Amino acid sequence: MPRCHAVAPVCGDAGDDDCCASAAVAGGGFDRINDPGLPATVADFELDRYEVTVGRFRQFVADYPRNRPAPDAGAHPRIEGSGWQPEWDALLPADAAALQVSLQCDANFRTWTDAPGEAEELPINCVSWYLAFAFCAWDEGRLPTETEWNYAAAGGNEQRLFPWGAGAATAARANFGCDTATEACPLPAVGSTPQGDGKWGHADLAGNVAEWVLDFHGTLTPECRDCAILQDETFGREARGGDFAHTEMEMTTTFRIGYAADSGQTFVGFRCAR
Repeated sequence: MPRCHAVAPVCGDAGDDDCCASAAVAGGGFDRINDPGLPATVADFELDRYEVTVGRFRQFVADYPRNRPAPDAGAHPRIEGSGWQPEWDALLPADAAALQVSLQCDANFRTWTDAPGEAEELPINCVSWYLAFAFCAWDEGRLPTETEWNYAAAGGNEQRLFPWGAGAATAARANFGCDTATEACPLPAVGSTPQGDGKWGHADLAGNVAEWVLDFHGTLTPECRDCAILQDETFGREARGGDFAHTEMEMTTTFRIGYAADSGQTFVGFRCAR
């Protein structure tokens, strides 16, 4: 990956895998949220194996704000109007200092550190949807659509309830269920629960941090091919996969939730598609 020359290979269960690794997803048909009334088809695509890490995001911060997206950057090649909109520029931090401040949304659970340290292999959080979009565009990729993300997590037409299958969630499969009111809840390195990997080798599609996708949180159309919800229904942007502080239910491939796009959330990170 062209933006990963300075990113140390510290990801995965053994701590020695390429944090920028991508895995191909063979396209096909499936039922969104495991509902036969919501069939969809996706073309072949690639999806980051890991959630974007602090170390990987650090390269974006170092290049900011020169790397703000150009109009239409980060578009899905089959979805018209899915690229960067110039009016979104005002929703990005003004400069690198403001960007670093925005990454400190929670003193207890934020993963960003202004200087490199022991958190480089942790998933970046406190990132707004606009920053996640901008990062993926800069990294010569894009945010996955909700349909693509759901397809990868469900194992395509295997219609898995969890990325690993039908078995119950366990600590070996996902990082979830931490009581943030009473526990420290440290986030582990991405890829620390390989028993929970999806069909195509993607880690942490359930738990750790939820993940921004391209779509607004809204009404799923009855049938679609390479589609996304690009109309704002005032419910925010979609974030999929559950997180370290929520229950097994939120980690299913059927669970959907929206967050305000301009706010960085402790519980939300992202990965990129190509």
